[in-house]
Amino acid sequence: MPFVPHTEADVKAMLAAIGVKSIDQLFEEIPAALRAGKLTQVPEGLSEMEVARLMSTRAQQDGTYINFLGAGAYEHHIPAAVWEIVTRGEFYTAYTPYQAEASQGTLQLLYEYQTMMASLTGMDVSNASLYDGASGLAEAVLMAVRAHKKSRRVLMPKTVHPIYRKVVHAIVKNQAIELIEVAYDARGGHTSLDALKSHAGGDYAALVIPQPNFFGVLEDADELTDWAHANHMLAVALVNPTSLALLKAPGEWGAKGADIAVGEGQPLGVPLSSGGPYFGFMSCKEALVRQMPGRIIGATVDKDGKRGYTLTLQAREQHIRRSKATSNICTNQGLMVTAATIYMALVGPEGLERAAAASHANTNALVEKLTAIKGVARIFDRPVFHEAVLRFDAPAADTLRALEAQGILGGYDLADHYPELGQAVLVCATETRTAEDIQQYAFHLERVVSKRRLDPPCAVKVT
Repeated sequence: MPFVPHTEADVKAMLAAIGVKSIDQLFEEIPAALRAGKLTQVPEGLSEMEVARLMSTRAQQDGTYINFLGAGAYEHHIPAAVWEIVTRGEFYTAYTPYQAEASQGTLQLLYEYQTMMASLTGMDVSNASLYDGASGLAEAVLMAVRAHKKSRRVLMPKTVHPIYRKVVHAIVKNQAIELIEVAYDARGGHTSLDALKSHAGGDYAALVIPQPNFFGVLEDADELTDWAHANHMLAVALVNPTSLALLKAPGEWGAKGADIAVGEGQPLGVPLSSGGPYFGFMSCKEALVRQMPGRIIGATVDKDGKRGYTLTLQAREQHIRRSKATSNICTNQGLMVTAATIYMALVGPEGLERAAAASHANTNALVEKLTAIKGVARIFDRPVFHEAVLRFDAPAADTLRALEAQGILGGYDLADHYPELGQAVLVCATETRTAEDIQQYAFHLERVVSKRRLDPPCAVKVT
């Protein structure tokens, strides 16, 4: 949003209108002892030209790379109109719509967002967003435990994003909720029913089902959902919203559908921006709506029969009695949700499907190109969605650094989280990658790997 400073004449006119001689007089009720005085550590102001040059220089320090890095944050095309609309004053400065009569525009947008997300996930109801995908999953775990009432244990597959697992643990560990890790199939990279056999008939509130999972691998969502329900658990779907343009919605999984669906909304019109901000989405079956954190916007009619919008359910302790609150961290990421709503409205179901299909096709092309290189192999043998895990003969960290020197972000090193996979890298290609980008990656990777093969590090003999 452009900044328009007030001129001296503007300031004088405003002060005259309220009968005050100066800015200092306007704030004279503040005791002198509480005033900060001059800000001696703040540098002198810069001109517009100097500020623009400084910001340009700092932006260039980040560099410009061809991006094949995903792992929960994805570079998708965002139509220019999205953020032109989002940064209009009426959207840009809007926050929680406490006064419905003064917030009809914000409430209508959130209502439309909820409608879109409920449709995309195939669920009955959606809330008006959460802080991010990781804390959203934590909220889903808390919600499942409240709804189940009998168990405080949740099955958490190792195929769930490792950072999400850490966030969930940090949030629920002091609430006597236990996360039970479920191993993945070494060949397929998925959670098999065999891995769940030992938990059958156990005391669990829910099973988390990522689709696609962190490896990009597609899980057997129908089987896992039915297994959870057969064992008296809730099924919590952790999904990529872009993938839902091609894959079955969580509300349609198995015989009854998942009970709760959550995920990260960043792929829906939110640019990559040094780590955030993002937003989490959550939807669920109607039977669980009063356990849902956050807020829900509803539509009604006024005394004249005209449509209006209101905050129908508010589950946060600042709105209701603390004992009845479901969460105190369920921040509505209003600006990001606005971007997502406008993005989905602009691209529509067909545009979202095209983006998903192009991303999937580009990843397949990338994997085919890279695995043709000697010393590069695909690890898992199951279908994937726009991400895949590759193993290098060369050290993954060194290889990725060499690629970065060539202007390529080659993927996510899995060594810290999945050391059992060896020199494994998670690669991703969205619709923004071109055939030339993929060829560039393959060209430089082959040079790096072959150089490593022909010129291995010298062994040091210790006597």
